[in-house]
Amino acid sequence: MRTRLIISWRAVVGGAALLALTGCALIRDEPPAMAAVDPARIRLAEDIKLAREGWPEAQWWQRYQDPQLDALIATGQRRSPRMAIARAQVEAARAQTRLTHASGGLLLGLVGSISRQSPSENGYLGPFAKNEPALGLDGPWYTGGTLALEGSYEFDLWGKHSAQTQAALGIENARLAEAAQAELWIAAQIAQVYFDIQSLYAARDLLRQSREIEREMLAAHTARAERGLEPRTQVELTRIHVLELDKQMADVESKLKMLEEAMRPLLGAGADDLPEIAQRPLPPQAGAIPATLGYELLARRADLQAMRWSVQASLSGVDAARAAFYPTFDIKVFFGLDSLHLDNLLERSSRQIQVVPGLTLPLFDSGRLNANLASARSSSNLTIAQYNAAVVDAVRQVAHAGVELQGLQQQADIQDAKLAATRFASDSAVAHYQRGLADKVLAMESRLPVLYEQGQQLALRSRQLNAEIALTLALGGGYRVADDAHAPAP
Repeated sequence: MRTRLIISWRAVVGGAALLALTGCALIRDEPPAMAAVDPARIRLAEDIKLAREGWPEAQWWQRYQDPQLDALIATGQRRSPRMAIARAQVEAARAQTRLTHASGGLLLGLVGSISRQSPSENGYLGPFAKNEPALGLDGPWYTGGTLALEGSYEFDLWGKHSAQTQAALGIENARLAEAAQAELWIAAQIAQVYFDIQSLYAARDLLRQSREIEREMLAAHTARAERGLEPRTQVELTRIHVLELDKQMADVESKLKMLEEAMRPLLGAGADDLPEIAQRPLPPQAGAIPATLGYELLARRADLQAMRWSVQASLSGVDAARAAFYPTFDIKVFFGLDSLHLDNLLERSSRQIQVVPGLTLPLFDSGRLNANLASARSSSNLTIAQYNAAVVDAVRQVAHAGVELQGLQQQADIQDAKLAATRFASDSAVAHYQRGLADKVLAMESRLPVLYEQGQQLALRSRQLNAEIALTLALGGGYRVADDAHAPAP
C-alpha cells in the first residue's frame, strides 16, 4: 500500500475567510457586567473605638494563654468532620483544575486492530469482493490489520480553554479559602463553648457559696424559731432561697452537659473519648479593632477571599462562553501501518500518514451560544452581587462587635464599682459582728449581695469573651491572603 499524505489546505483557507467575514457578529443581547463594591465603603464609623488596636494574630486564641484551650482547638482543626469536608472539597477542586488543564493538551495514543471482513460488491470496496487472482483480487474474505499512532490537538486561538482553566483555578482557590474559614470557624466555636463552660464552672462555685450561706442562715433561723425568738415565717422564706439555689445549680449542671455535647462534634469526638475540661479562671479582656479597614479587611477575611475567587471564576466562565462564538482549529495526525492482508502489515508499503487540519465555525445553533453567554453573565453578576453584599455585611459585623464590646466595657466598669461598694457594705457588717454590734445572721446575709454582684460581673465577662471572639471572626481571625494565586497543575 502506498504512503498517503492528506492535508486539507482548502479547509484552512475557507475557514479563515469565514472567520474574516463573520467575526463575532453572532454575539447579541449580552447582559451588562455588574461592578464590585467600592472599597471606600469598607470603613467603620469614627465613634467606634476600643482601648486596643490591631488585627488578630494567626493563632489568636493563644492570647488567652490557656494550654488546655490550645489543645482543644488543635484537636478540632485536625479531627472535626467539618474540616474533613473542607479538605475533601479542596482535593476535588484541585483534581478538577488538573483535569481542565489537561483537556487542552496533546492527545496521543497507540491503536491496533485486526478485522475479518467480506466487502459488499456494491460498496466502494466492491472490486475486492471478487476472487480473481489474475487481477490481484483474492476475496471475498480478508483479514486486515492496523497498527498506528493517532494524535490530536486543538489550538486555543481565542482563549476558551485558558478561560476554562482559570475558572477551575478560581474555584480551587475559593475552596482553599473556604477551608481556612472552616478552621477559623471551628477555633471560634470551640473557644466560645470552652469559655461558656468555664463561666458555668465559676457560676457554680458562686452558687455553692451562696447555698452554703443560705443553709447556715436556715439553721440559725430554725434554732431561733424553735426557741420562740422569731416566727416560723423567716425559716420558710430562707428555705425558699435554698430551694431556688438548688434549682439554679441543677440548671447549671444541665447547661454544662449541653455544652459538652456541643463540644463533641467540634472535636470529632466519639461517645467515649471526649476530653475532660478542667476548670480555669476566665482570661482578661483582649479585644481590639484596627484603626482602618479598607482593602485590608478584604485580604484578611477568608470568606470574602473565597467569594472573590468565585467572582474571578465566574468572569473566566463568561470569557469561555464568549470564546465559544469563534472558530475552533484542530489538527489530527495518523502515522502507522494499515493493510488489507494481515501478512503484509509490517511491510514498508503498508505505511500510512494522515495530517488532517480542521476548522469549525458555529453558524446556526438556535440561540444556544447566546443563551449560554447570557447564563454565564447572569451567574457572574449574581456572584458579584453576593460578594458586594458580603463585603457590606462584613463591615456591619465588625461594627456590631465593636459597639457591643464598647457597651460591655462600660457596663463592666460600672459593675466593678458596684461590686466594690457591695464589698464595703459586707465588710462593714462583718466588722460590726466581730465587735459584737450585730448578730451572726446579719453578717452572713451581708455576704450574699457580694456573691450576687460577682455573678453579674462573671456574666458580663462571659459576654465580653463571646463578643471578642465574634470580633475576631469579623476581622478574619489572622487569615492573610496569599500574594499570588495557585498556578494550574502541569
